[in-house]
Amino acid sequence: MSPNSDESAPAVLARHGLRPKRHFGQNFLLDRRLAERIAEQAAPAGALVVEIGAGLGALTRPLLERARTVVAIERDRDLVPILRRELDAAITRGRLVVVEADAKSFDYASTFEAVEAPRALAGNLPYNLTGPLLERISGLSRSLERVTILVQLEVADRLAARPGTKDYGALSVFVQAAFAVRRAFVVRRGAFHPAPEVDSAVVVLEPLGEPLAVETETFRALVKGAFGQRRKTLKNAWSSVRDEASLAAAARRAGIDLGARGETLAVSEFARMAREISEK
Repeated sequence: MSPNSDESAPAVLARHGLRPKRHFGQNFLLDRRLAERIAEQAAPAGALVVEIGAGLGALTRPLLERARTVVAIERDRDLVPILRRELDAAITRGRLVVVEADAKSFDYASTFEAVEAPRALAGNLPYNLTGPLLERISGLSRSLERVTILVQLEVADRLAARPGTKDYGALSVFVQAAFAVRRAFVVRRGAFHPAPEVDSAVVVLEPLGEPLAVETETFRALVKGAFGQRRKTLKNAWSSVRDEASLAAAARRAGIDLGARGETLAVSEFARMAREISEK
């Protein structure tokens, strides 16, 4: 939906002489009820919610109905004044802050540290920015109560994948190290303007009380090495991390079979191997 709840996203764009910008990965939600369902997942009662990619305000409106305050990040300078004008009442009441910024470089930590819990993050993530944004989000787990994101269905499957499955990979490990992952529901491609080529899904990330791993340089190297060439055994995949003797000794202490492949290891096993390497 558009900021004007009675006007569609295509109509709002046409009224302002705008088109969706492919280089920003813009796909605007059309369904008000769908936006409300996402907001129900995204906004704990009374929370501060930072929204990534507010667009035309489709999700911003239902978030405002549930949240204490919404900080809406939007990179497209053509959309920012539309949001500010159409949602002026919420801005005036101090319920909404619209920020023109790049979500990849926005200072989330300072925003969350300045307010009391509950704090949440939500947004429709552009496919071309999903990886970098999830990397930023993983580093914020201790500051948040919930993250709710709309991503392509294949990404949702990777986020929720378990060890030993085809979808399990580096992204699964990095995110599951900090969050419990739940795929809430599928969103068909026709729910957007323009319609993407694939379906999407809403994923809810809930921070673990204690992260399963500390994302050190060694941990990152082990995870990336393990999935860089999936057919390689861990002995070969990790050959650039440590020399053969050191690697074998660390694997014995960690209880890791170097003849296995990376997709068989749970997050906790990557963490244990990283600790053994770092402590010796």
